[in-house]
Amino acid sequence: MNTEMEIENNYDRDKLIVLSLFLSLSFVLLGFPLRLQQHNLKQIFFFDFAALVKESAQMAIVADPGPIDKSVLYDQENHVSSAVWDGQERGVLRCHEHTSMLVQWKLTRKQIELVEKAGFGYLRLIPSFSLDNSLISALTERWRRETNTFHLPVGEMTITLEDVGLILGLAIEGNPVVGPQSNSPSVVCEKLLGKAPEDLNGGMLKLTWLKKCFSKCPEDASTETIERYTRAYILYLVGSTIFSTTTGNKVSIMYLSFFENFEEAGKFAWGAAALSFLYRTLGNASIKSQGTISGSLTLLQCWSYFHLNIGRPKINEDPSGNFPFALRWKGRQSGPRSTSNIVAYRKALDNLTSSDVQWLPYKDIDFAVVPDHIKDNLNLKLARTMLICIDKAERHMPDRCLRQFGSPQPIPQKVKRWEKRIRSGDQGIDLTKDTELKAKGKVHAEVKDLTKDTESETKGKVHAEVKDWLDRKQHIVDGVDDVDESEYMQWYEKITRKFIGQPESLESEFQRTVAAIKEIENIADSVLIDQIDSRDKKLFNEIKNSVHSCLTEIIGEPRKGRRKSAAKRKRSNNSNSRDDTTD
Repeated sequence: MNTEMEIENNYDRDKLIVLSLFLSLSFVLLGFPLRLQQHNLKQIFFFDFAALVKESAQMAIVADPGPIDKSVLYDQENHVSSAVWDGQERGVLRCHEHTSMLVQWKLTRKQIELVEKAGFGYLRLIPSFSLDNSLISALTERWRRETNTFHLPVGEMTITLEDVGLILGLAIEGNPVVGPQSNSPSVVCEKLLGKAPEDLNGGMLKLTWLKKCFSKCPEDASTETIERYTRAYILYLVGSTIFSTTTGNKVSIMYLSFFENFEEAGKFAWGAAALSFLYRTLGNASIKSQGTISGSLTLLQCWSYFHLNIGRPKINEDPSGNFPFALRWKGRQSGPRSTSNIVAYRKALDNLTSSDVQWLPYKDIDFAVVPDHIKDNLNLKLARTMLICIDKAERHMPDRCLRQFGSPQPIPQKVKRWEKRIRSGDQGIDLTKDTELKAKGKVHAEVKDLTKDTESETKGKVHAEVKDWLDRKQHIVDGVDDVDESEYMQWYEKITRKFIGQPESLESEFQRTVAAIKEIENIADSVLIDQIDSRDKKLFNEIKNSVHSCLTEIIGEPRKGRRKSAAKRKRSNNSNSRDDTTD
């Protein structure tokens, strides 16, 4: 009895494998993901084939990918999408994030306490991620530095202060990362690290030098030595993650001064600085002449995993209690890199629908694991403000992406162009003291009382940007429920770039479709269905007949030779089966 049940179970499993394999191959050949939700086999086939025909028709008639109205995306000519549309592929971006060696740093308990005090305790916990360079490249093609948002078919989306706080565990509230003007790089190194490399050029420090000299603190180290080793680790940590650069395995010495006092370091809004840095690197990488990208690419990739159903791996099986939320994807690090290429991702983004978007990805997550200093300031996700990272100033514009906060999207206000660069000579602003006074009007007074000399005018710009951040809580965007989103989409379709990739020509699309259907027909003819029960056999034959009919309508009566060949294969297979039985 058990043997009969085992045979029956094996037969059912084999039957499902055959049917699943047939359909999987079908949709792979047609270039569509397999979607088996609430459809029988026949419905699935016609649904996805209809989608293929509809997509081909839509893409074929696109004469102008936009923008029609260039008042928002005024820099379209320099954007990578212009080059891609003209057939000038730049390929996959070189992604710079130097996290693989972080595990080789051995920290003492005292060092970990200092790292946490400085505000990087959670960032330290995030492992090295296997970056999906093609996904990152395709997302960058959709990024617009005019608005600091992704321009997608469903509307604008962006990475917000909420995302950086929850995914990386960095503080999104605090002083802007602008500090006193530093001494020469070698002097700073000698003072805060106790030594300086001989090849300290351009204010950049090699990460390899930091690791070689400071990766293991002596057990009997003095307090001063422990602090020096910890500063080196934090500099290595930010230089390989949130402030990674395209210059290679180097980090700017500018950040080291912030770690002189660990308690004061913990008062800075490092999450806002990391987001400003990533906005800038995304903007730079979106220019058609660029081939590299840096910054927190782990943040970018995890943001995509949470919000878009494209290239998403399985979430960690037991994510409960994990913070920061980047850890919920930690299974990705040991898995294979994505097999999708940039063209596949580009096509998926070109055809993105609202059903592929998770607007509120954190709503069902247990926020008990989120530390209070982040949880209590998540309202800053709606702050229309300036994000500052030393010499970089980038706009945070959540009013353009209100659906990410559960509100309908109206037509946003016009984007004012802003000063994106703070000159290196203007860093003589000490925000570690009297921040409250500055917020109450001191900065405003300084801006108002500018002198006419060039230096004061430049510093006035810096102070205006700092004031923008200090006033962030006064600029929280309120969502409005009574909004007609159809008006927004009508406006959006005029100002956005609709497509990145060129549509296939009708001829090549036709040839690809016919070739795919022929291959499906051959697969269907070669499958043995003698032992499949009558109901599944009937369904299987309906699909086969549909394929034959479709091919007949497109190119005429299929050649008899192919059918004879298929029949010959089946007779041969039957003969082999009988021989096996006889043996």
